[in-house]
Formats: sequence, C-alpha cells, structure tokens
Amino acid sequence: MQSKQRGFSLMELMVAVAVAGILLAVAVPSYQNYLNGNRRAVAGACLVELSQFMERVYTTSMVYNLNNGVATALPATTCQQTLDATYTFALDAAAQTYTISAAPKGAQSGDTTCGTLTINQAGVRSAAGVSTPDQIKKCWG
Repeated sequence: MQSKQRGFSLMELMVAVAVAGILLAVAVPSYQNYLNGNRRAVAGACLVELSQFMERVYTTSMVYNLNNGVATALPATTCQQTLDATYTFALDAAAQTYTISAAPKGAQSGDTTCGTLTINQAGVRSAAGVSTPDQIKKCWG
C-alpha cells in the first residue's frame, strides 16, 4: 500500500502569497486614507473649538492678540493632545484678526490633498491654501 502525501505544493503556496500581496497592496492604502480622513476631521473640529476660544478672548478683551493683558496663546485642549503626533496647531493673532492652523506631520504628512487646515476670525476655512466650496467639503467634511 502506498500512502498519499499531504500538504501544499510550492505552486499553491506561491499563488496564496501572491493573492495575499495583492489584497494588502489594495487594503493598506485604503486604510491609510481612512485614517487620514478621520484625523483630518478631528483636526477640523479642534480648529472650530479653538476658534470659539478666540471669540471668547475677543468678547472679554475686545482684541484677539491679548488675553487678560498677556499675549493670547492657544489652550492645551484634549483634541490637540489627541492629535499631537499628527498635527501641529499654531495661532497668528493681531488685534482684529487671527488665523489658526493645523499643519500635518508624522503619519498625516502624506495627506497632501488637504495639507494644512486653517480657520480665521470670519470663520473662513481653507485646506492647502484653498477655500473653494469643493475643497472645503472634501477636506473639512
């Protein structure tokens, strides 16, 4: 009696590896885009929260660049701490104007379509320096 050999042939194994490689080549970029979109949405919400802070500063001081007599600085919010590894938040404030920006870094730096998100005292939002309705819809949600 002859026993039957069991197992996979080299060809079957190579086909399985090729299929897995193709699936990964499609899945990983899609997942990265998904993560970038989620982090971008959180950054946009964080900018709106920081914008509300700036309006409270203006309400009490009648200028944006001074908060209780000292230069206005962005508060350390939970959303900023959450995005610490992927966005850098900055404030550019004058007496009657301000711009708050969220610049991508780290894993988010590959998000070149939307790039740096900004909001100003008039509530004008932009992404990668563009504030067209299509760009805002795509990058701010």
